[in-house]
Amino acid sequence: MRIVFMGTPEFAVPSLKILLENSYEVVGVVTAPDKPAGRGMQLNESAVKKFSLQNNLNILQPEKLKSPEFAEQLRALNPDLQIVVAFRMLPEAIWRMPHIGTFNLHASLLPQYRGAAPINWAIINGEKETGATTFFLEHEIDTGKIILQQKIQISEDETAGELHDEIMKVGSELVLKTVQLIEDGNYALLPQTISDEIKSAPKLFTKTCHINWNNSAQHIHNLIRGLSPYPAAFTKLNGKTLKIFRSKLISNNQFSGNMKLSLGEIFTDGKTFLRIQCGDSLIEILELQLEGKKKIKTDEFLRGYRFESGGGG
Repeated sequence: MRIVFMGTPEFAVPSLKILLENSYEVVGVVTAPDKPAGRGMQLNESAVKKFSLQNNLNILQPEKLKSPEFAEQLRALNPDLQIVVAFRMLPEAIWRMPHIGTFNLHASLLPQYRGAAPINWAIINGEKETGATTFFLEHEIDTGKIILQQKIQISEDETAGELHDEIMKVGSELVLKTVQLIEDGNYALLPQTISDEIKSAPKLFTKTCHINWNNSAQHIHNLIRGLSPYPAAFTKLNGKTLKIFRSKLISNNQFSGNMKLSLGEIFTDGKTFLRIQCGDSLIEILELQLEGKKKIKTDEFLRGYRFESGGGG
């Protein structure tokens, strides 16, 4: 099969790599245009482009996916199959081009968590499992018929970054299995069934990341790990933004039940621990970053920061 691969970030690289390792013919790689980044505004190449250059692959970087020039370039490659992993939304004329079709790898168990941030929202919502899905593209985003799925367990303290890396590996293996099934012509397609219990995964905004200390400790713990390492849950400390990357739930016997703390108030010994009052109990902060400073562990932070008497902040 003549395969065109479409992807941009690091998440997509293992899927492309595993295809090459298994001797599949990748006749073209479509990735995002180079973008200026950093203080010098030098052009930054995507992770997929860097990998493709190292492997002498044919690279296409269209500014506009609807441009006739891009369509003509793709047509010239005569693809049998297109594979999309963490790329932009494709025009119908593009995803319909190969005679086999175009399939996508999505980081959830579809139809659950359709949308831009499935890994984050699965953790924010306290799910115990998620997974990866391959499906053929159709008109509506993330709605096509399912080819394969693989479940992945989510541990209690796992962050979005850690789950991302796990799904990245499992997803690449699922891409390979999907291509093998398509090559053999021995696969069944499963339509997505919709119910009232379907949860979505919309884009993350700043208001999503702002911690509301009225919520339970469990809810806030899930938010923190679901947004770590990026874009990160945050609160305010003496007028400055305080990003929180790791936390842990603590039992009632780990602090004095006689303390009367207001919501969002900090309780600390000034040396080893920092706990914040939530709607139902305290939560302990393990890794954080104060505005203008680097990300550090709590004990290091406490060595350089002094709270008002009583520990509140």
